[in-house]
Amino acid sequence: MASLVGKSVLITGGGSGIGFGVAKYFVEKGARVVIAGRRENKLKEVCTEVAGDISYVVGDVTDGQGRKEMIDKSIEFGGGLDALISNAGNMYRCDVADFNEDKLLEIFHSNVIGGMMLVKEAYQPLKDSEGCVLFVGSVHTQRAFPNASPYAATKGALEALTGVLAAELGKDNIRVGCVRPGGVPTEINVRAGLSTQGESDERLKGMGKLHALGRPGTPEEIAEAFEYLVNAQWATGNVLTIDGGLGLGVTQE
Repeated sequence: MASLVGKSVLITGGGSGIGFGVAKYFVEKGARVVIAGRRENKLKEVCTEVAGDISYVVGDVTDGQGRKEMIDKSIEFGGGLDALISNAGNMYRCDVADFNEDKLLEIFHSNVIGGMMLVKEAYQPLKDSEGCVLFVGSVHTQRAFPNASPYAATKGALEALTGVLAAELGKDNIRVGCVRPGGVPTEINVRAGLSTQGESDERLKGMGKLHALGRPGTPEEIAEAFEYLVNAQWATGNVLTIDGGLGLGVTQE
């Protein structure tokens, strides 16, 4: 049976939300995990809470030196690199009449270009290990939420990128995949200054009825999908929807 034991995994945006949940799940399954992010206090909290083979590196995916340090740390800590989980990202929501070009460029840099450049940095070690790159998509590409077009556009770009990179890197036995989550706990709106944590939690709770299964998901349920893709040796180019039916467009009474 496929296992995560001994796998060397880099998770960007690992200080909270999905990144934290995936890191905790992977370490408990025996992986050697490096989490990366800009907030050292959050990364330290995760490493304190999670018992096992976990370390961290402070860095920004939009910075070339930061990306290099992420890969170098992962190779040093894990003895190579088996999986890159490109989870780091930011939120930008607004009405079309209020689009700000600098903010649009900024979110594409953090959500798309940073991840693309990290793949470039990780290319050789992933080729050596015949490993995988996994992106984090979003149900925003399946169900339209007004005022979320900047964020949805970045996630649509990642989903398109998944197929193209899979086709390009297959010759090197590097697999590429994407997990498309529904509503799960995250700090992305809080970090973007769009809400308080309390407001974000209430909004997520209120979205339960928009899921066919009647509730939001958990980071651990998203982690199960990443586990599958890390180990699925004949799966590439896939966008795996794990959204509790949020993208189906139904509303539970």
